[in-house]
Formats: sequence, structure tokens, C-alpha cells
Amino acid sequence: MLRIGIMGAGFIGAQHAAAYAQIKDAHLVAIADLNIEAGKKLAKENNCTFYEKAEDMLSKEKLDIVDVCLPTFLHEKYVLLAFKHNVHVLCEKPFTLTYESAEKMVEAAEKAGKTLMVGQVIRFWPEYVRAKEFVDAGELGTIKMVTMSRLAQHPNWSTWHRDPKKSGGGLFDLHIHDVDYMCHLFGDVDQVYAIGEKDRNGCWNHVLSTITFKNGQRAAVEGAFEMTENYPFTMTMRLVGHDASYEYNFIAGFNLENVGGAVRSAVLFKNGAEPEVQKIDETDAYLLELRYFVEQIAKGEPVTQALPRHSLYVMKVMLAIQESLETKQVVKI
Repeated sequence: MLRIGIMGAGFIGAQHAAAYAQIKDAHLVAIADLNIEAGKKLAKENNCTFYEKAEDMLSKEKLDIVDVCLPTFLHEKYVLLAFKHNVHVLCEKPFTLTYESAEKMVEAAEKAGKTLMVGQVIRFWPEYVRAKEFVDAGELGTIKMVTMSRLAQHPNWSTWHRDPKKSGGGLFDLHIHDVDYMCHLFGDVDQVYAIGEKDRNGCWNHVLSTITFKNGQRAAVEGAFEMTENYPFTMTMRLVGHDASYEYNFIAGFNLENVGGAVRSAVLFKNGAEPEVQKIDETDAYLLELRYFVEQIAKGEPVTQALPRHSLYVMKVMLAIQESLETKQVVKI
């Protein structure tokens, strides 16, 4: 049984706590958060110990895994602290906001001989897993174009998201999901070109990126953090191939708070055949992600999903998109 501590009692921390309760090899023993009210509440709900300071949790509890669900600008400090206490770390996305910061964390993991995984949950989202299966098996034929979108109202559970120096805005907090997934599907990037709009705080909160991969694949990816009032949280994906196309649509409530009640569909369109509605396991993707991480650690086997060096590479792509937004130029990777 692996002993787990969560840093951060916000929206994602609560999602992760609920997932650990369903994982056989996981024992959530502590929650740490400077927000005493939120931290105590989450700890009580999960029958575990609350700590106001993460340092106290690390020094007083014998932990195997630390799950960092803190605001992005705090990731580096607490990931490095966790490795000093010789534990494995799952760090929520976005990894961080600079390449240098990400590199420090990757090198700290390697030096400590511990596993670091970045929580890119879309890699575990069943409909996206199915898309990768189709691509890897060549069932779509030569893929002509890929389009993806992730559209949301601004999160209402915090204020730090509105500070570009703390969150990176929609570019890093939302758009990164699909950019990471595209790299997961198609490998290294050749060049990017992006257009977008900043909010009054300087956050790139609406971004449309065109990505050309080194294998010749092309994709257009849209991310928006400031949709108009009452616009539902929406994810879409369309892979158009010469032999078949695959389309996924997901429409939830405000900011993904009701995944179970979302309208979702995944359909394969083959030439010469009727559309095939995909039967998808709707197991919560956070549960799938954390179960995979815990099971790999329990077995002493390496984590192959969201490898830290790959997350470091994705950071390079994100910074290239940011440069393209700022310069209005194509940026080579």
C-alpha cells in the first residue's frame, strides 16, 4: 500500500483525492494547504491528516508519493522539496511556465532516482486513447488534417488564473492539453504559427495554433479561456484520413464540473460503411491516470506516459507558440 500526500485542496486536489479512494494500492494519508478551511474540509472528507504547511507533511509523514495540485507558479518549489524527501511525484499540468524551471524539476527527479510524471490527463481520456489506437493501427489511412478545440469560461474557483506570471493564462493552463496530446500522437514539431487575443491582464486566453510536425502531419488547435457567459465547457477532436475519419465531441457544464452529465459522442466514419458509434468506457480519466501512476510505482516499473523529458519538450513547443503569438511570425522548433 503506497502512502500518498496531496499538496493543494482546490478543485484538482479534490478530484485526485476522490480518485485515490478508488485505487487498491493507494492510501491517502495527508492533505496540505495554506487555506486551512479548504484543507481541513478535504482532509475530513477523506479521513486523513491535514497540514497547513507542506514541509510539515513531508517531514512528519512517511510518504511514497506526493501529488502536487498547487497553482502553477508554486510547482517548482514544492516538486523540488518533495524530491529532497525522497518521494515519487505526480505534478499537475501545466508543468511550469519556463523551460528552465521544468528542466530543474526533471533533473531533480533524475538525481533523486525517483519517478516524476506530469498530469496530462487527456492522454488517459478514453476517447483520446481510442483516437491514438486508430492512428497507431493506421485505420484512418494517411491523415489529411487534425482539428482540436478546448473552450471554456474562466475558472471561478480561484483568482491566480488571471495573472499571467502565475498561471500563463489559457495558453498554458488550457491549450497545453491539446498541444501535449498532438505531440503524443505525432511526435516532434517542425514549426508553429499562432494567432490569439490577450485579456487586460496580459494573458493569452484565446489561441489558435497551427502545428506542422516533422513527419509532415498538420493540425489546427484552438483553446479559449474566456468564452461568453453560459457557454458550456467544450472539447472537440476531428482526425480526417483518406480511409476514415474519427470525431469526438464533449459538452459539459461550467468548467467541467459535471463530467458525468456531459453530452459526449465518438464516431468513426469509414468510406463505404455506416458510421460506427464508438462504445467507450466512461471511467473517470483522473482515476485512470492516477491508477496507472500508482500501479507503476507499486510494481517498481517505469512510467512511460507523460515522461518528464517529453513534458520538457512540450514546454519548448508551448514557448514557441507564445513566441509566435508575440511576434506574429512562424517559429521553427
